[in-house]
Amino acid sequence: MRMNDKFDRDGNPLELMEWAIKMNDAEYKRVARTELGDVLVSTVWLGLDHSFGMGPPLIFETMIFGGPHDEWQDRYSTEVEALAGHERVVVALQDGSEP
Repeated sequence: MRMNDKFDRDGNPLELMEWAIKMNDAEYKRVARTELGDVLVSTVWLGLDHSFGMGPPLIFETMIFGGPHDEWQDRYSTEVEALAGHERVVVALQDGSEP
C-alpha cells in the first residue's frame, strides 16, 4: 500500500498543505484545454492518486464536456501521457470517432 496519495506534476510526493496550495493555482492545474465548437476537452492535474492502489498513481485527467461524449474521461500517471491523451481525444473528436 502506498503511503502517499498526493503528488506534484512531476510525480513527487506532496504533503497535504503543499497539495492544497497547488490546487488553488489554476495555471498549475491546467495541462491542456481545447474547444471544438460546443465541446470542451480539458486535461488537468488532479494531484490525488485515482488508481486506488491498482498500479501507478493516476494524477492527471482528460475529460470531455458537452456533445455526445459528455463526461467521458481518462486518467494518466505522467504529464507526457496526459498531453498525448489530450491530443488523441481531440483528434478522435475532430475525426468523428470514439475518444
